[in-house]
Amino acid sequence: MRSMGKTRRMLSVGLGGIALAAALTAPAQAYGHGDGHGDGGAAPRWRPVPTGTDARFRGLAAVSRNTAWVAGSKGTVLRTSDGGRSWRDVSPPGAGGLEFRDVEAFDARRAVVLAIGEGEASRVYRTDDGGASWKESFRNTDPRAFYDCLTFFDHRHGLAVSDPVDGKYRILSTADGGRSWKVLPDAGMPAAQPGEAGFAASGQCLVSSGPRDVWLATGGGATARVLHSGDRGLTWTAAPAVIPAGDPARGVFGLAFRDRTHGLAVGGDYRAGEPSPRAAAVTRDGGRTWRPASAPVAAYRSGVAWLPHTRASALAVGPTGTDLTTDGGRSWRTVDTGSYDTVDCAPDRGCWAAGEKGRVARLAD
Repeated sequence: MRSMGKTRRMLSVGLGGIALAAALTAPAQAYGHGDGHGDGGAAPRWRPVPTGTDARFRGLAAVSRNTAWVAGSKGTVLRTSDGGRSWRDVSPPGAGGLEFRDVEAFDARRAVVLAIGEGEASRVYRTDDGGASWKESFRNTDPRAFYDCLTFFDHRHGLAVSDPVDGKYRILSTADGGRSWKVLPDAGMPAAQPGEAGFAASGQCLVSSGPRDVWLATGGGATARVLHSGDRGLTWTAAPAVIPAGDPARGVFGLAFRDRTHGLAVGGDYRAGEPSPRAAAVTRDGGRTWRPASAPVAAYRSGVAWLPHTRASALAVGPTGTDLTTDGGRSWRTVDTGSYDTVDCAPDRGCWAAGEKGRVARLAD
């Protein structure tokens, strides 16, 4: 069953076949629904920006409206500091055979990237000079481990997660900004379900909010779950996420928490043409309980992000489009049919999306 989990994620490199949209042409409706729960303003529109590469970007870090990092296939890492008008190839030397699936950036100079894969293919790199040089700070030597995602609580403390080893998810911890890592004890980790694993689809299977809270999304097992830790990964509790699972291709793919209480989950079945009913859920109690969206996302979605400075608006993205909620995740509507795998927003309202064939877009001002 472990090999099924690994195969699922490696096959996801090839997800696609969706025609690239020329631009995001959202309807002109306002965010709000007139029920007092929405956020006012015009519907968001994506503005594609050229990257000059055909890499598939599943790792994305939005620093600001002007600065963003993307990480993807063929060991590719790019950085922009001018709103996407130009991109600098800052890929780590010798990384051409790696699959980068997550990037966490502290600013325009400091970033950490995660490569996925069996055994030594799972690696972590850090840069302090905008990608001019990189240091490999972790290389997995356990052939049973397969790292999926990473997240940071602040500039020093962060975690990375591997699929289950000896029946439990393995958590890697750093206290120096990703310069060094250690495996945490698994005594506080609940047992994994048979066939259960994480999805390295958008860099959002492990997310944090505040100084200590972190959530882990799962799929593949009989029930899709979200695990929560309130002590930086030492102890965890698990809750059913109400998004259908029961198959290696189904479950929760992406999480986003506005604070330590309000969270969103998206997912479904990543196989092209397969239905993804009830593929969105919401929590208002920090992940202890989840409720399905009354009007869920239109199809499989791998990434989700809250819009900055709004009370109830968020975007979810996937290979067949972008959906918008303006009521805190209770209902979603499609606002674009372009293909994106991941989405991220910076505090200054700078939102970015990235996906296949080098596709990156910035939310129009």
